[in-house]
Amino acid sequence: MSDIIQLLPDHVANQIAAGEVVQRPASVVKELLENAIDAKATIIKLLVKDAGKTLVQVIDNGSGMSVTDSRLSFERHATSKIRSAEDLFQLHTKGFRGEALASIAAIAHVELKT
Repeated sequence: MSDIIQLLPDHVANQIAAGEVVQRPASVVKELLENAIDAKATIIKLLVKDAGKTLVQVIDNGSGMSVTDSRLSFERHATSKIRSAEDLFQLHTKGFRGEALASIAAIAHVELKT
C-alpha cells in the first residue's frame, strides 16, 4: 500500500489556522484589541476602512515589545503566557494561543510598529 499522509507546508498550515482564528475582519479587530488590553494599554485607537477589508489598525499605549519579541510574535504557537501545560489553568489574560498574528499575517499585509 502506498503512503498517502504528508505534512503540510508551513504556509498552507498557517492559512488553515488563519481560517480558524480569522473568520472575518471583526475577528482581526478582536484579536488585536485583546493584544492591546493584555499589553496594559490605557488608550486604544481603532481605525477601520471598508468594514475592515481595506484596513484594520490598532494604536495603543501598551507596554510594547522588544525587537526579538516582535519577530517571534508572528511565529505559530509563540506566546508570552504559557511555559507549561499547567499555565493553562492560571491564565488571567485574553489571548494566549500564539496564533493571532501568524494567522493574520498569513492572509493579510501586516505592518507592526512597536
